[in-house]
Amino acid sequence: MDTTDNNIRILAIDVGAGTQDILLYDSGQPMENCVKLVVPCQTVIVARRIARATERGEHIFLAGNLMGGGACVRAVTRHIESGLRVYATELAAKTLNDNLDKVRHTGVEIVDAPPTDAAEIDTRDIDLGSLRQALGIFETELPDRFAVAVQDHGESVRISNREFRFEHFRRIVKAGGELRHLAFRSAPEYLTRMVAVQRDVPNCIVMDTGPAAIWGSLYDPIVAERNEGGIIMVNIGNAHTFGALVRDRRIWGLFEHHTGGMTPDKLANYVKRLRQADLPHEEVFADGGHGSYVHPDFDAGSGFGFVSVTGPNRGMANGLGYHFAAPFGDMMLTGCFGLVGAAIELEGI
Repeated sequence: MDTTDNNIRILAIDVGAGTQDILLYDSGQPMENCVKLVVPCQTVIVARRIARATERGEHIFLAGNLMGGGACVRAVTRHIESGLRVYATELAAKTLNDNLDKVRHTGVEIVDAPPTDAAEIDTRDIDLGSLRQALGIFETELPDRFAVAVQDHGESVRISNREFRFEHFRRIVKAGGELRHLAFRSAPEYLTRMVAVQRDVPNCIVMDTGPAAIWGSLYDPIVAERNEGGIIMVNIGNAHTFGALVRDRRIWGLFEHHTGGMTPDKLANYVKRLRQADLPHEEVFADGGHGSYVHPDFDAGSGFGFVSVTGPNRGMANGLGYHFAAPFGDMMLTGCFGLVGAAIELEGI
């Protein structure tokens, strides 16, 4: 991650299901001295605001941008079940489901103008105003460059969003699987969550959280030493577990499942069978995961015997003999390190 310019500053934000992990990269100082934050992600923050409105007996109006679901979607459901009304703009409503008819069926009222009897709650994955305020307290300014990772299922009105999401990965692996092709200066239109982020943070680099963690893991010195021989790299996040066959920043195959559906035994089984190219997509999908795919030209040979694990739920791999990656000594910012690497490469700085 060497740069020739000593004044490069990049704000990297890795948005997970529970936290948003933030790194203010400054090429003029050691990585260990860069500003770092691990704080609740916006879906958790929005869910708490909805819950307070529920306690107060207030109707709510969701307005802002499309964002990640999870906690805030569950909070909306509880709000409606309590007998209170939920209004939303079309864009904010897509946080709940890409199909607006399904959103209406849940009881959400989609409107064009703010109702007079509801508390407005802002929806978006990235709140630059709050970050600017938080950093300003410590006499630190936001930079001009940004890189953001989100978990994007894409807009899938007619088919399963799990199927739609995995097809995106399958296409890229089939086409060569280079990590840099999973980072975007301009996100494809169907990756609506990334598009929404770039609407709030113009000109930022966007990436999916799994590939960002894979890229960041490559900065772990032990992982870097094993890269030429091929590595199985796994990110066990709060919501999703992403495993990939990686050599020289190329993904040869991958699987993705929900962390809640994984166990240590299943993880070991998936890792072993991914290396053997014997983990059928249909099996993973039927188990509630997103899927599995290995490029037909993949040949493990004598490589890919080394397994590296990162992510806040990496403890699931305790006792399995895997390496726990911690680039720059900080596991929680693995995705942010990958985002910085992606930004430097894509912007040619």
